[in-house]
Amino acid sequence: MRYFIQFSYFGKAYHGWQNQPNAITVQEELEKALSTLLRQKVAVVGAGRTDAGVHAKQMFCHLDVDAISDIDDLVYRLNAFLPDDIAIQRIFQVADDAHARFDAVERTYEYWLVKEKDPFLFDCAHFIKQPLDVDAMNQAAKILLDYTDFECFSKSNTDVKTFNCDVREAFWKVDEDKWVFTIAADRFLRNMVRAVVGTLLDVGMGKMSPEGIHQVIASKDRGEAGASVPAKGLYLTKVSYPKEIFNEQKG
Repeated sequence: MRYFIQFSYFGKAYHGWQNQPNAITVQEELEKALSTLLRQKVAVVGAGRTDAGVHAKQMFCHLDVDAISDIDDLVYRLNAFLPDDIAIQRIFQVADDAHARFDAVERTYEYWLVKEKDPFLFDCAHFIKQPLDVDAMNQAAKILLDYTDFECFSKSNTDVKTFNCDVREAFWKVDEDKWVFTIAADRFLRNMVRAVVGTLLDVGMGKMSPEGIHQVIASKDRGEAGASVPAKGLYLTKVSYPKEIFNEQKG
């Protein structure tokens, strides 16, 4: 039977989501816990992959195992077994062909900045001491919605077949203790959000006009975009699926 798991993690201790040789990952920890508690070899497929140090407030994966007799008990035991920086929210049965990665229709990320040194956020947000023009940054962010080819923001030498992404929202909001950039799209390229934020910071610091984003995107050249910001400020906050996937929930 196929099940979806909804979970979250703080990524500081991990070399990203996906299994890698000689590096600890979130996928490795989750598969190890599931295999131990279910007493069978378990492999999971994630909704996507996050890079080293990136966090996820909401992530999904799927797995194929024999029927789980008590889902609530498994959630409880997983949370007791897993490290403190990984938490399971729920597990639910889905159709046998439901896919955590390919059925996802939208993903949302946030990037957190702080403008003042904060000992409680230094591991969670990027500190920028330079003055920033949030209105200019939002003007530039809005331009992203006019394009689909984001090769300029992609990690170099990547093996993707297309650089097209449908960006559906992109905006900055200033909260009391931090600045939050929110961006949602059907898919993202490797390193894309961190490169976008770095470019928008160039706009905010007056190194580029908001309209300069047009030239950066048209160039299709990673060297024309801003420097990637640190991973510690990046959060995957939402993965969206068609309603029918959740209608399969049982128990």
